[in-house]
Amino acid sequence: MELTGAQILMECLLEQGVDTVFGYPGGAVLNIYDALYQYRDRIRHITTAHEQAAAHGADGYARASGRTGVCIATSGPGAANLVTGIATAFMDSTPMVAVTGNVNRDLLGKSSFQELDIASIVRPITKLSRVVMGTEDLAGAVRDAFRIANEGRKGPVLLDLPKDITAGACSFQPQPPAPLAPPPQPDPKTLEAALELLRNCRRPFIYTGGGVIAAGASQALKEFAERLDGPVSSSLMCQGGYDQMDGRYIGMLGMHGTKTASLAIRDCDLLVAVGTRFSDRVTCNAGLFARHCPIVQIDIDAREFGKNVPADACLHGDVRQVLEELNRRLEPVPRREWMERIAAWQAEYPPIPRSEPGVNPRSVMEALGELTGGEALISTEVGQHQMWAAQYFAYRFPRQLITSGGLGTMGFGLGAAIGAKLACPERAVVNIAGDGSFHMNANELSTLAKYQIPLVELVLNNQVLGMVRQWQKLFYGSRFSETNLEKPTSYEALARAYGIEAMTIRREEEIRPVLRQALELGRPVLVNCHIGQDENVLPMVPAGASVEDPLLDMPDLPGDETVF
Repeated sequence: MELTGAQILMECLLEQGVDTVFGYPGGAVLNIYDALYQYRDRIRHITTAHEQAAAHGADGYARASGRTGVCIATSGPGAANLVTGIATAFMDSTPMVAVTGNVNRDLLGKSSFQELDIASIVRPITKLSRVVMGTEDLAGAVRDAFRIANEGRKGPVLLDLPKDITAGACSFQPQPPAPLAPPPQPDPKTLEAALELLRNCRRPFIYTGGGVIAAGASQALKEFAERLDGPVSSSLMCQGGYDQMDGRYIGMLGMHGTKTASLAIRDCDLLVAVGTRFSDRVTCNAGLFARHCPIVQIDIDAREFGKNVPADACLHGDVRQVLEELNRRLEPVPRREWMERIAAWQAEYPPIPRSEPGVNPRSVMEALGELTGGEALISTEVGQHQMWAAQYFAYRFPRQLITSGGLGTMGFGLGAAIGAKLACPERAVVNIAGDGSFHMNANELSTLAKYQIPLVELVLNNQVLGMVRQWQKLFYGSRFSETNLEKPTSYEALARAYGIEAMTIRREEEIRPVLRQALELGRPVLVNCHIGQDENVLPMVPAGASVEDPLLDMPDLPGDETVF
């Protein structure tokens, strides 16, 4: 059959199982939007207030569902507005296909109105960026985009479509999605060396990253931890990849990890790194990280081996498949003395107590967990609230926490929450924001109102850029340069102006009743939760220090001078 390029795009999206796309119309994508109108009964389009939120919506949809997210933007500024969202997806290995329009082919390279070489701009932050130069090439390009986004280490792909490509017509033949290439298999000798290390260790430490979730490896990880009988720590990107109510779980490792995790990495005699890239926020001073013990590293991306931390046995392959092979060949060995030591540390170093009177962030997170039965999907912006969400909400299953870990994108959370709720309408979805991040994406309240997306926007409002201010307090002599926001925004009035319900928390005793009411409302709602300006994220490892030596409280600070 003969179809236009825009119709071919729709047919290829349907082939890939796409039912929802996020975007914003414009001149260069008019043909695509005309096709979306024709296919509106099969593909739902969510128009965001800003293209960046469209990218974050596609990202959140992908993270919550495990499917490939799709976003669309017009040429020039529309395409440029996707860049931060594409970079966010790239850093956190999210499968996403971004489709941009461009000027007609005969106008490319002539500084035409709203022309932009977006394919070149995003090349370093995509697995592939391609300008499609023939309508007859479009179907193959779309199919390749979805395959590449999902093979190996997942990530975003961009397709740039000149307007005359989507207007042109050619023959189209439907095809089922091509199977993905099989993942690499670990070198047999390296696998044997890793097994030798695993069998002979007495104090193993299992550290897990986002690769566990991407590979669907949570069950294999649980069996592996039981066979090895060692403690499990997860990065920010692996929250929920291991059930945090399991006794082996000891919290995050790194700059804001637990004291137990820091002691375990200090005293372990083997580190098993599963699907993690050893971010600087985890290793802190990389030269001092796990320097006393051998390391077994499992990863789908061979470029991660030795990039940040050298490993003694590098197992290149799909995380789930590698763990399953190790499980087949490992006999369970109890390590009672080591696990008793871990339990003693957990009892000695419970979560850091409150530092300010009034509403305590830990109480908010724990109440949220109790009221949702630990089942809610949590998205976050970036800052102190992000760390409190990671520290104090107990994540039980994969894809439960949706957050910008690698790029640290303020403004990510609300768009991502919209995507997550549309992907998982049966689950409660809460976006946890700081007031600094909220001001970066408050316009997306209009998207919530337009589509009546029933999620909770929970703003922890302390009138400061809390995480940056905490660093200024510690390292810059409490010189709070431009981190006291002092914005007179009435969050409640703003929400109502957009057509959103609004609620307020000012006292500890209001936390549970207000959150319960918000969760039961069944409509989009903003909760303005006031917290103290000097609530801190602790533990914290100072810059340049070893991950083994976190601060457990804020030191007495002198006046206008640098502390460290």
